[in-house]
Amino acid sequence: MNFDILIIGSGPGGYVAAVKAAQFGFKVGVVEKAELGGICLNWGCIPTKALLKSAETFEAFRHLASYGISFDGDNIADPERVKDLKVDISKVVERERGVAERMRKGVEFLLKKNNISLIKGTAKFLNEERLQIETTEPSEFLDRDNTVGAKYIIIATGAHPKQLPFAPFDGQKIISYKQALVPKTLPKSLAVIGSGAIGSELAYFYKSMGSQVHLIEFLDRIVPLEDEEVSAQLARSFRKEGMKVMVSTKVTAVNILPPDSLEEPSENVELTLESKKGEEKIYVERVLCAVGVDANTSDLNLEAVGIKTDRGKIPVNGFYHTGIGNIFAIGDVIATPALAHVASCEGVACVEHIAEQEGKEGAKFTPINYKHIPGATYTTPQIASVGLTEHAVKEVGIEYKVSKFLFTASGKATAAGKTDGFVKLIADASSDKLLGVHLIGADVTEIIGGMVLAMDLGATAAQVRNAVFPHPTMSEGIKEAAEGL
Repeated sequence: MNFDILIIGSGPGGYVAAVKAAQFGFKVGVVEKAELGGICLNWGCIPTKALLKSAETFEAFRHLASYGISFDGDNIADPERVKDLKVDISKVVERERGVAERMRKGVEFLLKKNNISLIKGTAKFLNEERLQIETTEPSEFLDRDNTVGAKYIIIATGAHPKQLPFAPFDGQKIISYKQALVPKTLPKSLAVIGSGAIGSELAYFYKSMGSQVHLIEFLDRIVPLEDEEVSAQLARSFRKEGMKVMVSTKVTAVNILPPDSLEEPSENVELTLESKKGEEKIYVERVLCAVGVDANTSDLNLEAVGIKTDRGKIPVNGFYHTGIGNIFAIGDVIATPALAHVASCEGVACVEHIAEQEGKEGAKFTPINYKHIPGATYTTPQIASVGLTEHAVKEVGIEYKVSKFLFTASGKATAAGKTDGFVKLIADASSDKLLGVHLIGADVTEIIGGMVLAMDLGATAAQVRNAVFPHPTMSEGIKEAAEGL
């Protein structure tokens, strides 16, 4: 065996698992075919936040006059002056790529610090203990036949953007989030298919930068995994900013037309839509497909070890074991929420189980509470939630009570000029225990963590009400909503 534990993939699941394993004293190797840090760090969570910060800053400059700020006495609120604000998209992208690069170097440092061996290449299973590596760089950690062995193997290969069968990515007119993060130019108009976190965040970014945006959702509301009232609030906020939000709308065809056949040559992507209004066509410069992701399992040669996937996902037990040899799987390749923070926690839990089995000192497996996984969407306003939605509570049949606190009544939100949104708490009518926390407003992703802990500890509405929150903050809206309960 070359390693005690070999991890395929260096995303937020893989590299966190690797560091944890090294800390237990295991000899650890990581196989990565692309950039260290995976999609999240290079093409997802982190770079999107860098872009969104640029968008928020641009929006803030549009409203300087309302905060009493001007240039040499000139009124920047004047529409003609506001038009003078320009976006240099190359500089925006340069900053975003720089952020990703710094984070990537941080992961590289962590691996070196913990004596973790990095193998650059693509892995395929030969048997339960050995992988064939198609290298992209020479590696001293491989045997002469470019194979590597390990007592334990953890699959953490993540996922890739899903394509619509009638609209394959061409990287120019029909793009995935990867191309959307590094635009060479800003499109005059953009259609975003899918309104989950990725679609909504990028729709907000491009709208803020000046593109005309159509946000198209097949279901009856945007951000459909969130509480219905949260979805309605985000749709109102988007529409108020001039975004075209289209729900209960199916895209049936996407065609790229000859530019010279249209009045506006650049807007030559034709989308055919079906909705309650019937069929219609819209024309845009680019289409961003954000309809979800597919697990990266097809190239692993899982057949060689007898692992069968279910809709591309690898079945595992409560310890993330695949049922085959000492092969485990975590993150987007298994049927748990495809979120970076979930993958990281799974990586730690998986390694703790292995370490406990190996008798490592201090090792103790702790299962993840999947009922209280927080969600976060970094639009403006932001969305953060944990627990059950009101609709889910009704479906389960629990007698419940609900309370909302609007940020229009918040001193901090009013002072910041960001009053869109609310806090919504749902509690069991008999036990008073919290069932769900749903926030939409400025920077609410920063305060959901405390509510995850509260729900994990079985907090009641009365306990939240009786806690002392700082004033003035957005977070005290939680206390006000608890008071309402």
